[in-house]
Parts: sequence; C-alpha cells; structure tokens
Amino acid sequence: MISDTKQKAIEDFVNAQLKGSEDVFLVEVKVIPGNNIKVFLDADNGITIEKCIKINRALYNQIEESELFPNGDFSLEVSSPGVEEPLKLHRQYKKNIGRTVEVTMNDGTKKEGKLTTVNDDEIIIEEKTGQGKKTVIKTTNILFNQIKYTKVLVTF
Repeated sequence: MISDTKQKAIEDFVNAQLKGSEDVFLVEVKVIPGNNIKVFLDADNGITIEKCIKINRALYNQIEESELFPNGDFSLEVSSPGVEEPLKLHRQYKKNIGRTVEVTMNDGTKKEGKLTTVNDDEIIIEEKTGQGKKTVIKTTNILFNQIKYTKVLVTF
C-alpha cells in the first residue's frame, strides 16, 4: 500500500503541473497494487485528451526524477473520471448544472432529476413525476451531508 507521503507528493506534483490552467483541476489520485498510479482530472469546460497526454508526460518525468518508486517501478494513467465515476468535488457539481443526475442518499434511497442549482451546502434538482399531461415537476433541495454519491446520467 502506498504511504500517505507518496500520495501527497503525487498530488503536489499534479497540482504543480496544473498551475496556469485555472480551468483544469485534480479530482483524485489512486494508487492500486503494483504501483499503478491513476490520476483523474476534470475541467470546467471538459478536458481534452491532448491535455491529459501533456500532463501525463510531464508528471511521469517528475515522478521518475523524484525516485518515489525505486527503479521506476510504477505505471501512470492520466484521464478524466468518466461517466461511471460519482461526482466528488463541489466544482464537478457546478460544471454539471443542467444535466440529469441520480443522487444516492445516505439512507440508500435515490432521487433522479435535472441538477439546477449548486450552493455551498446543497444542490437543487427538478424531479419529474407522472406521465403525459399529468407530469409534475417537483423541486428538491438536498444537503451535501445527506448525499452518499451522485452520478451524472447519460441521456439520449
């Protein structure tokens, strides 16, 4: 298992690489067995593959030069979190305003609707109930401390 010191060092390296790119931000760093480092980045207007490649190359060199992993015994992936990953940061919620989300509450119940507002301590979604002419839109306020996780739903 990776030490907290190594984890923090990698996060610091990533944040140093992101300086000057105010729209790009670090979501998470995961290190899985075998020293496979996964860095998840996002951006306010979406992140490009080219940006991930550029950061991957610079970050790989920085980790290698730091000798965090003796003999270069590590692999590195830099990507966006993908739609299957839940939202982790307040900033991710903000960038997804207007999209349909599924919110799993701490008690296991789920709410689905259009994310309309993100405040410091809560989100607001519009839930549709009924069908046809009997469709009713209900506004629901959900405190962040009530949310287990939130996923963006892909709709066609």
